[in-house]
Amino acid sequence: MIFDDTHTIKNMTTTESFTAGLRTASLGLVLAALTILFGQGMGIVFGLNEDSIKSRLKASAAAARDTVYKGDDAAIKAVLDKSWVYMQRAHLHAGGMGTTALALIVLLGLLGTSRLVTTAIGLGLGAGGFGYSVFWMWAGFRAPGLGSTGLAKESLKWLAMPSSGAFVLATIGVLVLLFIPPVRRQCGEVNAHSPA
Repeated sequence: MIFDDTHTIKNMTTTESFTAGLRTASLGLVLAALTILFGQGMGIVFGLNEDSIKSRLKASAAAARDTVYKGDDAAIKAVLDKSWVYMQRAHLHAGGMGTTALALIVLLGLLGTSRLVTTAIGLGLGAGGFGYSVFWMWAGFRAPGLGSTGLAKESLKWLAMPSSGAFVLATIGVLVLLFIPPVRRQCGEVNAHSPA
């Protein structure tokens, strides 16, 4: 089919560019969708079997009652309560970060950036959101056995720092890319009006 309407051809090229951008960021998109699914899965488990998770946390604390907690039941309760909060954080972070990653990756596809930039930023968003959500769940499970939520977070710093850092840097990357076309346009206008 021959298109003589320039607008139609331009839209087709833009759609092809957008689709290619999404394909380039497909790993990031998959990870973002997995992050959302992870959060939903945790919500389902909370709804159907909250007692099972809490029992596992209690069993972990009970195993360390004499050695780590020195028989301090108040300390055990404090760590168990905070561990449950960490489980909820994992659920909430997964939903929020997964959805944010998905939206920003789609926006990235619309910007038509290079394959390398699209892949790197998409991966940073998808892997960062997934890793950080897993960090909170894992810290929640580790804390009762360690006797401290602080120790649990510290032991998983190797996961928390790179994943949260990647997510934030990738988000900043999208923000910078949003500003590049208007800045280029303004610079072009300034150059066009400057005397030769």
